[in-house]
Amino acid sequence: MWFFDFFKTIKSPEHRLAWLIAVAADTIQIAALPLFVPGGLSPADSLLDIFVGVTLIRLLGWHWAFLPTLAAELIPGFDLFPTWTAAVFFVTRQRIASVAPSGEPEILPPGPAPARRP
Repeated sequence: MWFFDFFKTIKSPEHRLAWLIAVAADTIQIAALPLFVPGGLSPADSLLDIFVGVTLIRLLGWHWAFLPTLAAELIPGFDLFPTWTAAVFFVTRQRIASVAPSGEPEILPPGPAPARRP
């Protein structure tokens, strides 16, 4: 099952820490929703999002998935959807799928593309 395969592949401490930070940030934003409503404490929400965005970029490197996530987090009410967790899932899943089963990237010879593997 792909779900268990995915968690087996999270061996990198950076990936594990990125998952922890994303889930924690989304949990804080959902659980503490009254504190993050537009008004006096909404700058705290923006600061949290900026901190999480910068931290995830430092851990995982730049990825385009972080840009729409940050934009979505700045929209009031969108904090009820775990956007940081979804972005980390997208980035780490894409990086895991791009590595060959041996752990080394597959280097293809020049020429036409080979047939897809099952």
